[in-house]
Amino acid sequence: MLIVVGTVWGQDTASSTQLPLVTLKKLDGTPITTHELLSGQSGPIVLDFWATWCKPCIQELSTLADMYPEWKSATGVRIIAISIDDARNSKKVAPFVRGRGWEFEVYLDENADLKRALNINEIPHTFVLNRHGQIVYQHKSYAPGDEDLLWEAIKKAAE
Repeated sequence: MLIVVGTVWGQDTASSTQLPLVTLKKLDGTPITTHELLSGQSGPIVLDFWATWCKPCIQELSTLADMYPEWKSATGVRIIAISIDDARNSKKVAPFVRGRGWEFEVYLDENADLKRALNINEIPHTFVLNRHGQIVYQHKSYAPGDEDLLWEAIKKAAE
């Protein structure tokens, strides 16, 4: 038997797996499950795991915020930022996001349930889901220019 594990341009590829069912919180503290989050989605979704103390995360999300209107218009993509700030620091997330003017959705994973379920051990960590909710791409870390590879993955997921 031949097992192939591939990397494309230094990016981790993902086998088409579903997002696990866990409960997150909206910025106002209201609980929401990952299945509720994805219900009714007709286009690709970018899930970006980040924290307020992570400088590369903030750089990546600020870049994505600049690209988001164009990407959304072209593909219907939703960008969802998931903060892994713990319960002690989660109160800082809403004012932090408002201060940056990010137009995409932001949720809290205070107990790291989704982070653990997806085996995330470094941030930023970005996933692309297709319209069926399957993870079709993932990437760890951020360097300027990574958004170009992300855009290619979004376009492919929108097909």
